[in-house]
Amino acid sequence: MTPGDVLEPQTYAVTRADLVRYAGASGDFNPIHWSDRTATSVGLPGVIAHGMFTMAIASRAVATWTDGAPVVELGGKFTNMVVVPDSDEGTSVTVGGTVKSVEDGLVTLALEVTCDGQKVLGNPRVVVRA
Repeated sequence: MTPGDVLEPQTYAVTRADLVRYAGASGDFNPIHWSDRTATSVGLPGVIAHGMFTMAIASRAVATWTDGAPVVELGGKFTNMVVVPDSDEGTSVTVGGTVKSVEDGLVTLALEVTCDGQKVLGNPRVVVRA
């Protein structure tokens, strides 16, 4: 990887079944992640993905691009929700990346994480050991 390289975007399907599995793995059983009734009663547009699940999707793309290189740093701001419809298809999250720097055995990537064309993470950044 060299600075300026644009990485092949990775797209991942997100379904309600994925959210249920993530809830079980993480222990976050908040019903806004599985119940339309609860989600809409608190003003959400529908069931939303867990923020950390969205971050995990970004990490999955990084692992694909770097052949599983160790992550040293990962961060971003949750700026928009990933709304997951109750359908077999669900929705999809796309992760794009650009190599910002390669120094001292570390690779810094700037990410763009979107759902339905809208950024869902603000200023997402990851540093991996080369």
